[in-house]
Amino acid sequence: MNLLMNLIVAVQIISALVMIGLVLIQHGKGADMGASFGSGASGSLFGATGSANFLSRSTAVCAAVFFACTLTLAFFANDRGARTGGGGSVLQGAGVAAPAASVPATGAALVPGAAGSAAAPAAVVPAPAPAASSGAGAVPSK
Repeated sequence: MNLLMNLIVAVQIISALVMIGLVLIQHGKGADMGASFGSGASGSLFGATGSANFLSRSTAVCAAVFFACTLTLAFFANDRGARTGGGGSVLQGAGVAAPAASVPATGAALVPGAAGSAAAPAAVVPAPAPAASSGAGAVPSK
């Protein structure tokens, strides 16, 4: 399976590079537009497209191969059922235990060092002290 994935990735990279090269060496449609305004070389404003030549057909074939490789890689990457035993969590597939559902909701569990002592009282978070009356950071009133 790993050899097949490597082969598909190699074909995808090669087809992408060939497609980039083919697009760069093609003659654009807008290159003859200036000739239609002054010299009258083409019959219409953007010129007749005519039949597709070898470069445009090769580009289309490379694009089809690239998209087929991309879809195949996406299909293999999303095949979770074979790896994790059918549905389930990502953590189960990685072998990491899920956190326990019975976490106490008291504040004592959140205080550092209080986890070992059973008789620790619940921690009370003090309210923030009011700002000093020096006026620093205060919003001026009219």
